Amino acid sequence: MHQEQSLNMNLSQHLAMTMKLQQAIQILQLSAQDLKAEIEKEYLENPALEMEYGDGADTRQMENLRAENISALAEYLEGDGNTSNGGFSDASSREHVFESATPVSTTLERELLEQAEFAFQAEEDLAVATFIIGSIDDWGYLTLPLKEIATTMQMTLEKVEAVLAVIQTFEPLGVGARDLAECLRIQAKALGIYEGLVAAVIDKHLPEVADARIKEIAAAEKCKPADVQVAVDIVRKLDPKPGSAYGGEAASYITPDVVVTKTANGYQVNLNDTYIPQLKISSIYKNAEEYDKDTQKYINKRLSAASWLINSIEQRRSTIKKVVEEIVRVQQDFLEQGMKKLHPLTMQEVADAIGVHESTVSRAVANKYAELPGGIIALRKFFTANLAKSGDGEDFIASQAKAVIKELIEGENPQKPLSDQKLCELLKTRKMDISRRTVMKYREALGYPSSVKRKRY
Repeated sequence: MHQEQSLNMNLSQHLAMTMKLQQAIQILQLSAQDLKAEIEKEYLENPALEMEYGDGADTRQMENLRAENISALAEYLEGDGNTSNGGFSDASSREHVFESATPVSTTLERELLEQAEFAFQAEEDLAVATFIIGSIDDWGYLTLPLKEIATTMQMTLEKVEAVLAVIQTFEPLGVGARDLAECLRIQAKALGIYEGLVAAVIDKHLPEVADARIKEIAAAEKCKPADVQVAVDIVRKLDPKPGSAYGGEAASYITPDVVVTKTANGYQVNLNDTYIPQLKISSIYKNAEEYDKDTQKYINKRLSAASWLINSIEQRRSTIKKVVEEIVRVQQDFLEQGMKKLHPLTMQEVADAIGVHESTVSRAVANKYAELPGGIIALRKFFTANLAKSGDGEDFIASQAKAVIKELIEGENPQKPLSDQKLCELLKTRKMDISRRTVMKYREALGYPSSVKRKRY
């Protein structure tokens, strides 16, 4: 009997420890934003936790409430962290749950309908406008022929054309067009530049513009290629997809988990957790012996959970800081010169350097970002070359090659742009033996057209 009780106790302790380790692993994987939400959640569920946020006024108010209800909490919660009434279920307990402000977003259809309500007074016109707006795609183009709209709405074609003409004055400029030329024409007219070569390019030469056949346009319009180049540059500044800026999803923002700054003594790594509430054990629970046995049992259980959570959060901070400091030590050239100087680095190498398991490094960088002097980057980006495990450096070579191709193209003579073959040769001088076809693939992935289309006159 005694042996069975001992076995059950050992099993219970093992399961409890396993659950705590799982919690520690989960805490390590959380981003700063997710950690903030997890802390606030645990604070509401565990009265043994005290949260310091802002000037501490709300925390003191909550502690007063807790001091009056410790025995009641033990009775209500019975150690499971949930309550249906009393305790933390009132509004004051939720004052620490904050939500980041998100930008207001709207769809293109909603934006156009709001403008239509002001532009059309007659119900008949507004009905036609609503139908037309409903037939405009996400890029801002009208997808139905006007005759079909007129037939469906039982209106004259002239009426539909008149309503569309008004819609085409709405923001964003170019909306309601039936093809690219009309879209660009609407914008050019509104900007007062629809004349001369600009008008000719829009009305007659868009296919040639797409293929960068500047000399053909110049010959057709009997002018210099340089003049056509200027007109084409103006046209290219117009928006071919005016509706694409609108969408139904609210924009999201990345909050860096660590900040790397350059100092006189090198690069310094700091965790960006100033907005994350700090946890500590509530002073009210330090004198548990004042309460009855059931309440003491409840308090001890909560104290244990609170201590483990606080330790897990501190361990997370320490691990992330060590990982990023090692990354910064290895990637000094990258921090100074950019992606083209990113060194091959594996998670195993970082793990060996700081004395942890590779999986710990993987969890420490998961879903996390670093703010560098040159911008924000995902921590996993530093491990583009997991060469030691796979023997395949394709991703790493691609990232470096793209960085060099971008540098070469941006520094080229626009009147004599570099061909893919020339780019290939220049890459080889930097010990990057890449085929011309691969260079073309990387160039296109970067969004650069061919040398023929990049040529300036």
